[in-house]
Amino acid sequence: MDRSGDEPRAITTEAMMPDDWEAVRAIYLEGIATRAATFETDAPDWEAWDRGRRGDCRLVARSGGRVVGWAALSPVSSRLAYAGVAEVSLYVAASARGRGIGTTLLRALIEASERAGIWTLQGTIFPENVASLALVGRSEFREVGRRERIGCLDGIWRDTILVERRSRAIGAEFIDPGPAEGDPGRSMVRCPGTFPGSRPNPPDDPSG
Repeated sequence: MDRSGDEPRAITTEAMMPDDWEAVRAIYLEGIATRAATFETDAPDWEAWDRGRRGDCRLVARSGGRVVGWAALSPVSSRLAYAGVAEVSLYVAASARGRGIGTTLLRALIEASERAGIWTLQGTIFPENVASLALVGRSEFREVGRRERIGCLDGIWRDTILVERRSRAIGAEFIDPGPAEGDPGRSMVRCPGTFPGSRPNPPDDPSG
């Protein structure tokens, strides 16, 4: 049986709908309460949450018709150069953990992201959250580095681990295996943001 006392049931994933928000928010609040998942201290309303997430990459996991987890992507920047980079959020209901739901959701989110043209997924994880670090590690995320005392939660400075996953499918068609000029050990890479006629990055965006 799972932690809710129910017999294990098949896990399905599907697009998140506004009607799912009550269950999604409850799961989000569970994660917030652990103080091991996010710097947030409360969940927003649907409208605020919806504005900050991509509409084409938000999923729920269901078991027996019940929402037991969710995953979504947020843009990291308004700059064209980072149009294919997104931040992962993924939460599983406390009563449903240990059943592989996180793995199922993350795989489905990766597939959805590649259909949407996303080439890099990134995540920010507290170092104490070993389960999340293990989850992303199984899905080919690499650890970029540790950001020390990057944010304050409940009066305590916390470190985070930045992880990322570069798609093997999106952007691969732009790679030229020849050496870069002046750097024989590095390949030239053409990307959509450098094609003739592409719009420049806005000069007033502070990111990057």
